[in-house]
Amino acid sequence: KHVLDNVHGNIYLDPLSLKFVDTEQFQRLRDLKQLGFAYMVYPGAVHSRFEHSLGVYWLAGEAINRLKTYQGLELDIDNFDIETVQLSGLLHDFGHGPFSHTFERGFIPRVCNGLEWSHEEMSLKMMDYVVDEHNIDILPECHKKVKEMIVASERGKSKSSKEKLFLYDIVANGRNGIDVDKFDYIVRDSRACGIGCSFPFQRVLETMRVIDDELCYRAKEYLTVYKLFATRADLHRTVYMHAKVKAIELMFVDALTMANDALKISSYVHDPAEYWKLDDTILKTIETSSSSDLKESRDLVRRIRRRDLYQFCNEFAVPKDKLEHFKKITAQDIVCSQNSSRPKLNVEDVVVSNVSIDLTNGRNNPLESISFFKDYDSNEKFKIKDDLVSHLLPASYQDMIVRVYSKKPHLVEAVSEAFENLQVKTYGMKT
Repeated sequence: KHVLDNVHGNIYLDPLSLKFVDTEQFQRLRDLKQLGFAYMVYPGAVHSRFEHSLGVYWLAGEAINRLKTYQGLELDIDNFDIETVQLSGLLHDFGHGPFSHTFERGFIPRVCNGLEWSHEEMSLKMMDYVVDEHNIDILPECHKKVKEMIVASERGKSKSSKEKLFLYDIVANGRNGIDVDKFDYIVRDSRACGIGCSFPFQRVLETMRVIDDELCYRAKEYLTVYKLFATRADLHRTVYMHAKVKAIELMFVDALTMANDALKISSYVHDPAEYWKLDDTILKTIETSSSSDLKESRDLVRRIRRRDLYQFCNEFAVPKDKLEHFKKITAQDIVCSQNSSRPKLNVEDVVVSNVSIDLTNGRNNPLESISFFKDYDSNEKFKIKDDLVSHLLPASYQDMIVRVYSKKPHLVEAVSEAFENLQVKTYGMKT
């Protein structure tokens, strides 16, 4: 079966993958927006986790098949390897919740204090559930390897095989961050938002090869590889972490938290048989409910609809020399810094968003963990120091931005002033 995708063209689904796609659990991904609430600022950003998952499936197949064409005998790549890599690409986001990362990073920590929960781990549970529920005939070894590949980027995850470790880096690369998941969402998200994309992922796909069980890249493509990380950081800065988008996300998390007792949303995250029923339509469920238990939550959702948002007050970029020991700013910190002549602020009047934007490796240069090769006749891999390539590359690889919002319009000035007082007290300067 083939599907016409607006990024990659015709995507051909193999029989095993199609068995997963044709389930109500996988079709649920159509009702999860890839970029959460970004569509409230970028109207075109209404694409779903469904099409992204198909895109990653396709690129995973392109990557492994290319390696098989040029190094198949040397690497002993077989059909089993191709099937597992493609299936891990298809199912890597199977466990995302309503409005994607907002649910995982905003709602879950609020209502499930101390719970270590991730959409990757939920993807594994969803896969197990769907295999059992729909009696999908999959080899136990394939099932096991697909699950390992989905969480391959998480630290401390063991792999059952000590051979062909490069296969684990195609979809979720924990070694250096270059993977087909990023290839797809960078191009797809840029196109949907209408902001253009200068990262040519095809060049990276075409020039990669395996040396010593590691995916390596041609040295002359150093700046192309750098562009992957730079483009991703730009998307975070201009789209994913847009000040208005964050304001709406903060309101949604508050609304979902208020609705949790009535709707028992948090109880769904432990059981895949219930979890798959959660999707973005929960917003409409709250908005159209007549239940008195949901009044507070409903009022907040309607504020989002009417663009009566939490008011952005100001933001501050943490100085580079303070990043290492930075402690997240809280609403309490803002309230404690207020001027007594202003209206009295309460913690519940203020929201703080501590936004970290980096090149995938925190304060470190991600290219330092990437291996390169000189040309296709060479079997030697090596690292490249960025100062040998260009002096225009950044000297710092992470931004930490503190943003402050007021929940009530009439308190904007008081919150802004308190935030400036905190900046002066903490860093000796203000924005």
